[in-house]
Amino acid sequence: MISVLAFRHLLVRKRRSAFLLLGFGLGVGVMIVLLSVGEAMLDQSRDVALVGGGEVTVLPEGIDVEAMRTGGVSGMFFGIDRARFVTRQLLDGPREAGFVRSVAPAIEGKLLYLRKDASGGMGVPVAVRAGGEIPSRAAVVGAGLDVREGVWADDAADSAWIAPTPKHLYDELDRFHLPPKPDSTWGEWQYFNVVVAPDEWWYVTLLVGGEVSGGRWGGQVLVTRRTPGGRYERFTASVPAAEVRLDTTAAGLDVGASSVRQRDGVYRVSARARGGAGEARVDLEIRPRPRRYFPAVELGAGDFLSGYVVPGLVADASGTLCVAGHCRRIEAAPAYHDHNWGVWRDVTWEWGAARGASVALLYGGVRAPGSDATPFFLALVDSLGFRQVLRFRRIRYEGARPAAGAAGAVAPARFRLDAARGADTVHLAVVIADALATRMRAEGLDRHFLQMRGRFTVRGRIGGAELADSGTGFFETYVTDSASILNR
Repeated sequence: MISVLAFRHLLVRKRRSAFLLLGFGLGVGVMIVLLSVGEAMLDQSRDVALVGGGEVTVLPEGIDVEAMRTGGVSGMFFGIDRARFVTRQLLDGPREAGFVRSVAPAIEGKLLYLRKDASGGMGVPVAVRAGGEIPSRAAVVGAGLDVREGVWADDAADSAWIAPTPKHLYDELDRFHLPPKPDSTWGEWQYFNVVVAPDEWWYVTLLVGGEVSGGRWGGQVLVTRRTPGGRYERFTASVPAAEVRLDTTAAGLDVGASSVRQRDGVYRVSARARGGAGEARVDLEIRPRPRRYFPAVELGAGDFLSGYVVPGLVADASGTLCVAGHCRRIEAAPAYHDHNWGVWRDVTWEWGAARGASVALLYGGVRAPGSDATPFFLALVDSLGFRQVLRFRRIRYEGARPAAGAAGAVAPARFRLDAARGADTVHLAVVIADALATRMRAEGLDRHFLQMRGRFTVRGRIGGAELADSGTGFFETYVTDSASILNR
């Protein structure tokens, strides 16, 4: 009886019946798709290439998860650059503390080759797959190993990877490097600047250069003081290789009677150099503020290599500064510290570091010999650590003003740049208050290397929040003449 009624209804109400059948078919189709997606997700969660824990998996930008899972080319040998910095600052830092409970870094299924020969020879290489995790973090996110025997727990290296002590962190950031091959244009230096007063500041550099460990090389100490009267006093000391000691595992350097030491996150900088005004002596304790650092970045292609790290984007300096026996004591003066290494034959750069009331900023980029300017970066840091890094392609220099240090040298009067990353935008404007020029030769041209001091304003939008700040900073560029400034 029910069947008869159903068929009669279909014949009498054809349009209504067709509409109901269409809706029923769509519902069944959607359910089939959802079940298929759920089954695929379940299969992937059990896949050895995607085993993990937690609620979010972080992978490199642009990685194809399906290709990675099936062994495609785009899934081979991937990694996250500067993973320690990403873990400590971006994911596990105080900025995300209310959202992220724990971060568990992991290496999964990497290809290694083992050699084993009981007779002491090299043996036949055996391909193996290997992984690595931080035991305590893996356990928190539900990806801990089921240990049947023995102990699986963090060791000292695990703890240092996740939460290093200040000494370990700055030793890791500020260690020295050996050139890949002897090169007379190799140079590596630790640089500090200190603002004693609005009209007085110092630049201090301890440098190693030449064919390090393979020929002629040595060290230099460079100290420059900008006096309250507006003059620049330069002091130098050259030191033979026999009196240079550098450390490739820690932030330690000796250049004759000058040195840099780091302990528990505090730098002790001692510099001795002579100039026209007599002997300069610098004895300072420089304390980088927590989380205000920029990780090591190394660029290289062919014979070109350029490395850069900023252990102290915002720091405080205390100690004594002396010229010809006249000393001045400073306490908690604004300071900055970075570290550079690489091959500097015909290399030029754009650079700036500044601090405002709420944020500190760092921008830069290197021009390799014979190449156009690479895309530059602009990084913003605040009390919670790294906030954002953006890209820009051009600095718009405007006007011209005299520069001290070299006859006829000029510097820009001001400059602007616009940086962006996704929906985030930043606009930086700088007015130059003072400039020092040093004549140098790069790419066959006589240029002036400009070290400038100025005031900045920055505005924009980061992470959906308005950004507005101002302050002072140091800025560097290379120019040939005033015309080159106006044309850039």
